[in-house]
Amino acid sequence: MPLLQEQAARFAETLRRQVTSSRPVLLAVSGGPDSMAMLTLAAAAGVPATAATVDHRLRPEAAAEAEAVAAHCRAIGIPHAILAPDSPPSGASLQAQARGVRYRLLADHARQAVAAAIATAHHVDDQAETFLMRAARGSGVAGLAGVRAAAVIEGMPVVRPLLDWRRAELRAIVRRADVPFVDDPANADPSFDRTRFRMLLAANEWLDPPAIARAATAAAEADADLAEIADWLWAARAKVDGAEVKLNAADLPRTLQRRLAARAVGAVRDGAGIAEPAWSPATGIEPLLDVLRGGGRATQAGVLAGGRGAAWRFRPAPPRKSPGRSRTGPK
Repeated sequence: MPLLQEQAARFAETLRRQVTSSRPVLLAVSGGPDSMAMLTLAAAAGVPATAATVDHRLRPEAAAEAEAVAAHCRAIGIPHAILAPDSPPSGASLQAQARGVRYRLLADHARQAVAAAIATAHHVDDQAETFLMRAARGSGVAGLAGVRAAAVIEGMPVVRPLLDWRRAELRAIVRRADVPFVDDPANADPSFDRTRFRMLLAANEWLDPPAIARAATAAAEADADLAEIADWLWAARAKVDGAEVKLNAADLPRTLQRRLAARAVGAVRDGAGIAEPAWSPATGIEPLLDVLRGGGRATQAGVLAGGRGAAWRFRPAPPRKSPGRSRTGPK
């Protein structure tokens, strides 16, 4: 069997495990070597697929690159769409904003195309970079789990059938098949965190990307186990009454308290319809836990939390008093 057919069979087998539906998979194809390799493997395997390219409108060259992907898809018989936001992402954390825009556009298009899932071309080296980036930021188990093999983003299943492939393998596929691709200049820009970690890995052979990726997989398994335990404890120890939550969690390990308290805050916010201020467990839960474990009370994202003994109570925070009013009200 020719090498490409062997690789295509390997790709198709992974995809079959991840997506059981007979509906097509939407391939997210940027035009880079990784996603063009995924497109090539899908075509060689005869996988039911459609493709889409997101032009974030951040670079003038991006429109022509998206058109090049569209032309290649026409040549190999895979339906393709070019997606673009009404306005380009801007401001701080540009890559994170672009990622959010990308998944929203892909999810909307996947629903229109009645696709079973979105497939992205994340691979071993991406996983290693993500693990190191998040370790450097002090992430916990959930963050160190890195890129998940399967997830739900913007309401659509997202799968990563190339998570056990190396970047060099994928580049070799497109070179041997003479498939056109482009290298995004952002991948060489050291102002981005990911680029710096990519350079770190490239410059230090003793940092083994497959081994680091295995550590991320172990973290993902531990995170999944903790999530199941937290679900069981929530059912056994949480009492939700409208927009109030009573939670018996004071005797639990901190890692489980963290998950349950974040869930309680979210439940109160949902029950009370609190949209502002914004709530992020990643930044808000640790100070709240410190107060709760000390027996005090604190307000977090519109939710008042406190308690004595084993039970913690979460409820909507009372509105702040208007300035300039006396305790006895207006005269």
